[in-house]
Amino acid sequence: MATQSAAVHPSEAEKARAREIAALKAGKTAAMANLIDESESELAELFILPGGEAQAEEASVDFVPEQADEFTCASCFMVRHRTQLVREAGGQKFCAECEG
Repeated sequence: MATQSAAVHPSEAEKARAREIAALKAGKTAAMANLIDESESELAELFILPGGEAQAEEASVDFVPEQADEFTCASCFMVRHRTQLVREAGGQKFCAECEG
């Protein structure tokens, strides 16, 4: 009978553990959640993927307008050399890759 009553009634250690868990759950506030989010965002800013650029560096891109011997494919929007032109329909030009 002693084993049956022990199974029905929680021990003092189990009660203490339940109180600790309840206290921890009650202690979670929005301020604590913000601290966690801030630390995660700081870590994310410091983490650079392989091949990635650091944020302090600025990217510079030279813009070169479409040349006379080039066209923009109406399907893939890539600028191609005129030798890649396969079809022209309604003023739109299509390259060999898209039509192939």
